[in-house]
Amino acid sequence: MDHRAETPTARTLVLEVPGWPTHLPGQHVDIRLTAPDGYQAARSYSLADSADGDRIEVCVQRVTDGEVSPFLVDDYRVGDPVEVRGPIGGWFVWRPQQTEPVLLVAGGSGVVPLMAMIRARRAAGSRVPFRLIYSVRTPDDALYPDELRRRVRDDAGLDVAYVYTRRTPDGWRGEPHRLGLADVNTHGWPPELEPSVYVCGPTGFVEAVSDLLVGLGHPARRIRTERFGPTG
Repeated sequence: MDHRAETPTARTLVLEVPGWPTHLPGQHVDIRLTAPDGYQAARSYSLADSADGDRIEVCVQRVTDGEVSPFLVDDYRVGDPVEVRGPIGGWFVWRPQQTEPVLLVAGGSGVVPLMAMIRARRAAGSRVPFRLIYSVRTPDDALYPDELRRRVRDDAGLDVAYVYTRRTPDGWRGEPHRLGLADVNTHGWPPELEPSVYVCGPTGFVEAVSDLLVGLGHPARRIRTERFGPTG
């Protein structure tokens, strides 16, 4: 196991899972912890990278008052035991054989499975055009900013647009705002191109973005969603 900090509140864990059966970008795993007194807690985390033998990556965002994420972000050390179950999910996935344009829309840590798709695209040598719209509170909260900047520079056909909801970078044109119709219309694909769309983030974000996409003419059957957090 290895780890690296992504932001002050998020950490990537690199786990060696003997006999890992491989996975598709967009799938997730369940990670279960067992306390010395036998108490167990499990949470689902998206796989952050393309398949690489017995090695998997997950990115964990610390949740205030959470049972699992504070330990994984702040206290987990090399050699600490965890149980991993997966891969899980077959709907919210991108396959390198797909040829249609792809629109990715992320809210906060919802970028993790979408980053797996971006990495898998490069690993497969795919030339399918990808566009990512990434909504995040502040520049300090963004995951993978350096890698995304490098991939936009080096990976032909990949574009990334940011929407900041609380604070923008210095010199940024525009005010902080929630992702809206103009953002999706400007940075997304027109429905006439029949893109596959993947939306991941908190429940309210996913529902709002899905409504915007349908309103712009994207068929609901082409919009795949993954959400986290309370449903109320």
